Amino acid sequence: MSLQNQTILITGASRGIGKALAITLAKDGANLSLVARNQQELLAVKQEAEALGAQVAIFAGSVADESFVKSVVAETAQKFGKIDALVNNAGFGVFKQATEISTSEWDSIFETNVKGTFLFCREAVPLMKNAGKGHIINIASDVAKRVFDGGSLYCASKYAQDAFSMALRKEVRKDKIKVSVVYSGVVDTHFHKREEGNPYQAKYLSSKDMANTIYFILSAPEHVVIDELMIHPISQEY
Repeated sequence: MSLQNQTILITGASRGIGKALAITLAKDGANLSLVARNQQELLAVKQEAEALGAQVAIFAGSVADESFVKSVVAETAQKFGKIDALVNNAGFGVFKQATEISTSEWDSIFETNVKGTFLFCREAVPLMKNAGKGHIINIASDVAKRVFDGGSLYCASKYAQDAFSMALRKEVRKDKIKVSVVYSGVVDTHFHKREEGNPYQAKYLSSKDMANTIYFILSAPEHVVIDELMIHPISQEY
C-alpha cells in the first residue's frame, strides 16, 4: 500500500533510524512531522525530504515535555488535517551496574524511552479514533525480551515501553488502530560509543535496514497488522 499523502509523525528524526525513515517515506510522497532535540539537524533532514517532494513540519524539543508534545500533535493535525501514523523512535541508553546508576540517569532514561512514548500515544490516539483508523509503531529493542549484565536501566525502560504497547494494543484494536512494536538487535547508529559507519559496526543492521522494515509495517494493507517484529543482523546471536 502506498503511503502517498499519509501524515506520519516521527520522533528521534534528526539522525539514525528516524532520519533514514523520514527520507524513505519522503520518496513515497508522505507528509512528515519530525521531532528531535537538535534544530539544525532537523532542518537538514527537512531540506533533504522537501527536495524529494515531501511536505515537512519540524519540532525541536523534548519528548518528555508534556506541553511540547501536545503542541506538536495539535500543530501537525492542523497543518496536515490528520495523523495517520506515529513512530515513537526517540530513545537512548545508559549502561552501568545497577549500584552505579544515579537517580537522574534513571529518571532521564524513563522520561525519554517510556514517558515520551506514552505522551505521544495519548495525544495521537483520540485523533486516530475520530478518523476511524491509525497506526502506532514503537521502536523498542530486543532487550525488551531479554536482559544482560550492565543493562538493568535500559532493559527496564524497554520492558516498560513494551508492556505499555501491548496493553495499548488491546485498548485500541476495536477502534481499528494498529499498534506495532519493533524489537531490533544492534544497529549502526550514534546510539553506540563508536560513530555511525565505524568498521567495527560493519556487520550491524543499518539505519536503512530499519527504515525499510518500518516502511514494510506501515505499508501493510488496512486489514493487516504486524503486532511484533524482531530483527537482528545475522552476525548477532539472540
